Amino acid sequence: MTQATDIRRVRGHRPRLLDLFSCAGGAAMGYARAGFDVDGCDIADRPNYPFPYHRGDALHYLAHLIATEEIHRYAFVHASPPCQDKCTLTVGTNQSQGWGGTHVDLVAPTRALLELTGLPFVIEQPNGRAEIRKDLTLCGEMFGLGVIRHRNFELGRWTIERPAHVPHRGRVRGYRHGAYVAAYGNGGGKPTVPELRAAMGITWTDVREELTEAIPPAYSEFIGRAFLAGARTLGAVA
Repeated sequence: MTQATDIRRVRGHRPRLLDLFSCAGGAAMGYARAGFDVDGCDIADRPNYPFPYHRGDALHYLAHLIATEEIHRYAFVHASPPCQDKCTLTVGTNQSQGWGGTHVDLVAPTRALLELTGLPFVIEQPNGRAEIRKDLTLCGEMFGLGVIRHRNFELGRWTIERPAHVPHRGRVRGYRHGAYVAAYGNGGGKPTVPELRAAMGITWTDVREELTEAIPPAYSEFIGRAFLAGARTLGAVA
């Protein structure tokens, strides 16, 4: 059961969601399917992003929205700050081999600004040592997808009952056959772009980097529907 949260809606319009560090829009599409209008923000050029977006530094943009009070256009914020500093690959294989460079952990400054918005929010991170509360963990098998792709979510200013984790049907495909494709990297045994698109449920981009960085839309659709189901509507006007 979700904890009831007050959101303000305008009659005839869907609540608006801000998608920070938006990449190509995996999260955004799920929230749109759940019932939100979505605006994105990413520092890179994202011509495949399927909704309006601002190109720029996500934290600078969020600080600007707070300072100008434009943040009040939104009912909810999703943030997927870069995770290379604490993800499993960085703290495991890469670190042990001395591979890779220095990465900046943006989770803490992202959370600090999100708290200033006064809005309900989600911070998403992959498995690893990112310092977030794992209020919710989702997996592709929960939605019948062709990827495992565990993702953890910290929920700010709202709560949700954690769904049970579904046992996996087998292994991720590498050099041998497996039940799931590996939605990362570009080495031997990795899926083709069409296989990735089918496994992730993403149809609007064919850029491998964008597909391997995305979360499946099914995850954020689940989160968005749960949030809206538990939200109380305030102040609807014509």
